[in-house]
Amino acid sequence: MKKISRRKFIWGGIGLITSVTAIDAFWYEKVFIELNEYYMGNASPEGSNLKVLQISDLHLRRIKSKQIELAALVNRIKPELILFTGDVIDRNKNLKILDKYLAMFDPEIQKTAILGNWECWKVHPLELLDVYKKHNCELIVNHSFLYTFGETTISVSGMDDLIAGQADYYMAMEFYQKSDYHVVMTHCPQHRDIIQNQMKDIPIDLVLSGHTHGGQLNLFGFAPFRPLGSGRYVSGWYREELPHLYVSRGIGTSGIPIRLGSRAEVTVFNFERRL
Repeated sequence: MKKISRRKFIWGGIGLITSVTAIDAFWYEKVFIELNEYYMGNASPEGSNLKVLQISDLHLRRIKSKQIELAALVNRIKPELILFTGDVIDRNKNLKILDKYLAMFDPEIQKTAILGNWECWKVHPLELLDVYKKHNCELIVNHSFLYTFGETTISVSGMDDLIAGQADYYMAMEFYQKSDYHVVMTHCPQHRDIIQNQMKDIPIDLVLSGHTHGGQLNLFGFAPFRPLGSGRYVSGWYREELPHLYVSRGIGTSGIPIRLGSRAEVTVFNFERRL
């Protein structure tokens, strides 16, 4: 057997690591979506739960196998409510693609969406509203809707985008109706810091955001590049103080089309049903 020099061994190892990292960043973490599931309050895997599913930052430009598999996964889970937390598309020309894609989801599932920064910048809001309406989806902008599922009620309050729109928590709360649960959707997680000083006596069980893509490049928990509006947040749970916040890593990408240390995700939140 021919002996391999130390130099070749080192460079071979570097090449292997580089190749594996590239495959992970340009393919695996972008294509394969991680399903995360959480149980809120007294909810448990054995109980009867109301399922709320969050999809964020699709940045939908074409319908490929990843998007088809995501729709199939959601239809199998069959949540009572799907919450799109902004940047579903980032160009007005992609409205037809969104229309076709939403048709793949079970039409009986109630859907709710807010605007992200890209939709504020690049998408006509009334045209987007029309597409959503076709597919049993409410577009919420500084407003609050009450949904009833059996004996359980849940209020969903949706904010305009913090950096590209005119987010107004007080305006949304004018439409709030008392309910078993209250979820606030706001695309930029930094908005949570403002809501903390505005929430007063209206309870909030959960704030859902996206926008950060988990940093897209996340090196052992450090995300060197995050968009304006991220604040101190990267991804996952922030429960050190009220209101509790979950920041989704989202599905798509913007800028450089890679993910490293920030796998695409969809998240299910289980709330105990009121009997």
